[in-house]
Amino acid sequence: MSIAKTDDGVNLHYEITGSGTPIIFVHEFAGDMRSWEGQVRHFGRWYSCVTFNARGYPPSDVPADPNMYSQARAVEDVIAVMDHAGIDRAHIVGLSMGGFAVLHLGLSYPDRAMSLCVAGAGYGAEPGRKTLFQKESETTAAFLSANSMEAFAAKYSVGPARLPFKASDPRGFAEFQQQLAEHSALGLANTQLGVQRLRPSLYDLKDDLSKLTVPTLILNGDVDTSCLEPGLMLKAAIPSAALSVVPNCGHTINLEAADEFNRIVGEFIVQAESGRWPVRRSTNRSDTITGMVL
Repeated sequence: MSIAKTDDGVNLHYEITGSGTPIIFVHEFAGDMRSWEGQVRHFGRWYSCVTFNARGYPPSDVPADPNMYSQARAVEDVIAVMDHAGIDRAHIVGLSMGGFAVLHLGLSYPDRAMSLCVAGAGYGAEPGRKTLFQKESETTAAFLSANSMEAFAAKYSVGPARLPFKASDPRGFAEFQQQLAEHSALGLANTQLGVQRLRPSLYDLKDDLSKLTVPTLILNGDVDTSCLEPGLMLKAAIPSAALSVVPNCGHTINLEAADEFNRIVGEFIVQAESGRWPVRRSTNRSDTITGMVL
């Protein structure tokens, strides 16, 4: 395991598996680098797979100050790992919190991304739900501060969008739940307060998204209802975006539907590398229903 030091002095632990074109995997709030094992075992056959633990997730450092956590900092941390590993450009894949980081990286550092896979991203982004999401982030942080990680894992892991995972793969779900219980309560609380609570709504980024031309895949499970509408918005806003929805699947797409996730992402990466991934032109849009003017 290697260590990348950020410009604000935080040590981030990362691993590289395989060789070839690099793929960076950015984990969700309830996961860590271990969450990508199914992807590393698959893509490590042909690519150089990079996984890392975000700040707040041991063995990466856990800053005590919540002000050291933010959406912008999450992007800079991905760049720090890439720089330390000597990676100029990579395919970048993120789930949920990691998906937000990947999308923001594409906006801030488009020259560093060969492609962007934004999976399960949308919580709190819907118009009119930002205040509720912020309150829930504060409640989650308070619960983490007052209870054990075991109690938090037992409660947080059974949200509606995670129940399909529990139903379809009880053993895999139990492993996910156990790994969540091993996280740092301080790190998760600060991540909720600094990253989740304060990140901008995706809907406020439409103008910036309309200029994004990096090949982009929006990937959601159809049971993950909080991400479906934002996913459609992202598809419409980003000229280089395609949308894929996995049936009967919840939030943890890469775990509960690993084979399908790997297939979709693998085909996307091949198309992005071929240089034939399409970018929609404004002429592709029409004010008519059929697109035909008689």
